[in-house]
Amino acid sequence: MSENKKIEKIVGVKGMNDILPTDAPLWELFENTVQSVLKSYGFQQIRTPIVEPTALFSRGLGDVTDIVEKEMYSFTDSMNGDQLTLRPECTASVVRAALEHNLTYDGPKRLWYAGPMFRHEKPQRGRYRQFHQIGAEALGFVGPDIDAELIMLCQRLWDDLGLQDVRLELNSIGNADERNKHRADLVAYFEKHADLLDADAQRRLYSNPLRILDTKNPAMQTMVNAAPRLLDYLGDDSRAHFEGVQKILRHNSIPFTINTRLVRGMDYYNRTVFEWVTDQLGAQGTVCGGGRYDPLVEIFGGKPTPACGFAIGVERILELMKVSGDLSPPNQCDVYILHQGEDAQLQAFVLSERIRDAGLDVVLHCASANSASSFKSQMKRADASGAAFAVIIGKDEIDGGVAAIKALRITQTDQQQVSIAFDAVVDYLVDQVVGEDEHEHIHYHH
Repeated sequence: MSENKKIEKIVGVKGMNDILPTDAPLWELFENTVQSVLKSYGFQQIRTPIVEPTALFSRGLGDVTDIVEKEMYSFTDSMNGDQLTLRPECTASVVRAALEHNLTYDGPKRLWYAGPMFRHEKPQRGRYRQFHQIGAEALGFVGPDIDAELIMLCQRLWDDLGLQDVRLELNSIGNADERNKHRADLVAYFEKHADLLDADAQRRLYSNPLRILDTKNPAMQTMVNAAPRLLDYLGDDSRAHFEGVQKILRHNSIPFTINTRLVRGMDYYNRTVFEWVTDQLGAQGTVCGGGRYDPLVEIFGGKPTPACGFAIGVERILELMKVSGDLSPPNQCDVYILHQGEDAQLQAFVLSERIRDAGLDVVLHCASANSASSFKSQMKRADASGAAFAVIIGKDEIDGGVAAIKALRITQTDQQQVSIAFDAVVDYLVDQVVGEDEHEHIHYHH
């Protein structure tokens, strides 16, 4: 290759983002919190493949939904001709897995999942082509109690994350026969106002008129607000179910508003639908959405099985955490070990392993390509790591059989440095970091 020829840099796919080390602690905080909450409600994790048969989504979500029509990453397997799709959502995958492995044979199941989803959308804040969801699916529960429990689980999660500006919108879209009556009247209503329909609404008029109610077009708002309301078409059973959900929420002081225009983007929903929304993220205001989808198991060839669930948009929640949370930068470690000279380096390795055995996080300074290894430059690294203590080993320390330990996270006037014998360093640091009372309970690996 010619020395003058410039090698073209390869960059990531548009809308599919890297999660960098600076962002990882926030992801970890969120994931740990939501896993803890899900576990406290008795949900068990399920992991499904990223690639599924295309038919799973076209049949489950509906051929005329936006996702299936124009957002899925679908392809033909070059080895065997199978039609495959990168999953755009995970509910269909979970139901497919539950059916395939007969998970509900011994009773209802509470399941949760986490992972990347893929939709070919216009990238914007909080909306990406590879995005992440954490969701819960409750299979086999028929009453309004599970709908309410899922909503209350979300409220607990927002509380645990310290999120303030998240509010609940609730609606019922009834059952298929009720929607069909409403749909006929809705189409007739929109036909009378055809001159006000934009291109999207005209395309959906006969294929999926419910979605017109969800329009964001300001020019259509007044007309859409006066359209027939699905709530008015609910039969006794659907109305009783919806009132049952509201009763439990009110009894547990969960505030909500009924949004009669709220519909979900997938065809499989029925009865209860809900969204958690915020004003903090601009146009992408929905951070979590869900509802009941009793027809889906039967659509996939199983016995009729009631089901309810939700999905959280992880990137949007993280944006919200940044906006409304008091997030201090996380520490990289508890202890940073500095050293100079070959003997000091060898002793530093021994000490770092012993300190890790005691349960503390340690960063051992290693030579880098673009920085000096003077104690001054190493100390800058130690400060930047967020460590509580620096352990310093040089020739004087090796000769004296001690390590110099410097506290990094106290005020300048109190800053101190002490010399501790190598054999006593671990006990000293554990006492300082976790406290003497806790020290007795530390488990040593070796």
